[in-house]
Amino acid sequence: MNQSKQPGSKPCQSFELGLIFLTYPFTNLYISYGIQLKFDMNRRLFFQKSVFTSLGIGFSHSNWFIGGKALPIPPFDKATVISTWDFGKAANAEAWKVLSAGGRALDAVEAGARVPEADPNNQSVGLGGLPDREGKVTLDASIMDENGSCGAVMCLEHIVHAVSVARKVMENTPHVILTGEGALNFALSQGFKKENLLTEKSRADYEKWLKTSHYEPIPNRENQGDYFRKKGNTLPGGKENHDTIGILALDAKGNLSGACTTSGMAYKMRGRVGDSPVIGAGLFVDNEVGAATSTGVGEEVVKIVGSHLVVEFMRQGFSPEKACRMAVERIVKKNPEGSKSLQVGFLAISKNGSFGAFALQKGFTYSVKSGSEEKIYPSESYY
Repeated sequence: MNQSKQPGSKPCQSFELGLIFLTYPFTNLYISYGIQLKFDMNRRLFFQKSVFTSLGIGFSHSNWFIGGKALPIPPFDKATVISTWDFGKAANAEAWKVLSAGGRALDAVEAGARVPEADPNNQSVGLGGLPDREGKVTLDASIMDENGSCGAVMCLEHIVHAVSVARKVMENTPHVILTGEGALNFALSQGFKKENLLTEKSRADYEKWLKTSHYEPIPNRENQGDYFRKKGNTLPGGKENHDTIGILALDAKGNLSGACTTSGMAYKMRGRVGDSPVIGAGLFVDNEVGAATSTGVGEEVVKIVGSHLVVEFMRQGFSPEKACRMAVERIVKKNPEGSKSLQVGFLAISKNGSFGAFALQKGFTYSVKSGSEEKIYPSESYY
């Protein structure tokens, strides 16, 4: 606000208000269009308009300025975290603590994935996961950031937070994947605690399975347990019924990251690895386009390099849901009969914050948390 006085006139009060509108906010180059308004509170309004271009590097949004000085760029209003299944809601809540404070998407997805890993009641992730056919709990996990850096562990035993070990592989080694005993030794060298991951509940379920030793992946198998029959739980992902968790986040700077963690198929062959720790299959992030993750029978996802395929479909201009659907259709095309009796679901988020999912069978759900919503969505399905 300015006050000026001229001979024979009343004091003049005036101020200037300016706006900058930045277009193409999701690219590294943008064009600015400025409007400046100058008000004389006593007599008149001056309107000035200017068009100018500027070259920006990074992610930008609208600026406000008064008196020619720009105020700080407001936070990105599309920060979002999404994850597979109903139990992803708890993971999202933990991830949102990071995102709502302006933190990095990578930190958010790791924090979120650690929640089901530490839940002993979740029998498909981390502590309490169902063992392989030799009674050993082995974990797989992967993580990927906005720069394309990634890390993974396969067949990791005795460490609860496989996703955090995967991050250490990414940040503290020249490698992408560590497996088995090597992964365990590395985790111990990084300060992780060695623990028994087989809970009494999982041990009892394993001993019951040994009576028949029948192995058959079942679509939405979490719906087929005692909890489902006794409680009438009609959707996967409640506290007592779960699946692999994949989690994707878009942060306040517009950067994407993702993580995926699992104990794999129950009673699998010793050494079996699915899609979760395979970059491009169970998880893929391209910060120019979007990110995707998967859940279900990993062998089918690996065969089509599923998450990478979803991101590439988004690159071609398809929405996240449509991209997920097209990946599912690829599985059906390659295995038309087999696809009728197994489950695969894809989940994706684009650079602009839109998201979607699609699955082979009914029953797949996903959880969403942002500044404007916290919701669990049922996925559309092919069958």
